[in-house]
Amino acid sequence: MKCLILAAGYATRLYPLTENFPKPLLKVGEKTILDWLIDDIRESGRVDEFIVISNHKFADCFYEWADGKPDVRVLDDGTSDNATRLGAVRDVQFAIDTLGLDSDMLVIAGDNVLDFSLKSFIAYAEKKNASCVMRYFEADTERLKKCGVLSIDDSDRITEMMEKPPVPKSNWCCPPFYYYTREDARRVADGIAEGCGTDAPGSYIAWLAAVAPVYAMEMPGSRYDIGNLESYERVKREYRGITKC
Repeated sequence: MKCLILAAGYATRLYPLTENFPKPLLKVGEKTILDWLIDDIRESGRVDEFIVISNHKFADCFYEWADGKPDVRVLDDGTSDNATRLGAVRDVQFAIDTLGLDSDMLVIAGDNVLDFSLKSFIAYAEKKNASCVMRYFEADTERLKKCGVLSIDDSDRITEMMEKPPVPKSNWCCPPFYYYTREDARRVADGIAEGCGTDAPGSYIAWLAAVAPVYAMEMPGSRYDIGNLESYERVKREYRGITKC
């Protein structure tokens, strides 16, 4: 299995901290955000390569960070600013095309900190033998309007998903952690061709769930989204590492 890490954003809300430095390489405690994620996933023994998709502006920072990590590859998508970015879904397809990828994939955002292990999510997806996402209950309607929102049946299968819905149909929010089967990874190009959104990574899942089974595991812990300077300082103060399975 390959792990694709989406790290081509510019984190403009964290300026000046990220004006010339990528958000996923910011330190939280003794590790970078990216190292917290990769070190945990590596322990599963299921991923043979981590592919970090960067923009051109920050590629050198990632190359330096990845030096000495034999299972990590950095891929420069060639974009240089927020106006020219490919968007998360096109970055996934860029990696597939550039590297000739043809396998199951774990696709994750590289700028979130978790207090639980992603190993349980990988095990869940492999048991379902289908593409999967995670979900958590969000009570705040205004927050739901800025997220991917899921409706599910009794088996956890997604019956509908919409990114940033003006009127959310449920309180199940989808964080940016996805498992694609090999077959569904091959469908990313079809999703793009058929008009699925390409900016938010969940847009492909919203398209995919209408044509194939996709299941949503309830998130077993908390996700810390570092969106601005205040939230970054709070995470640095409060984060205690991975404490849940």
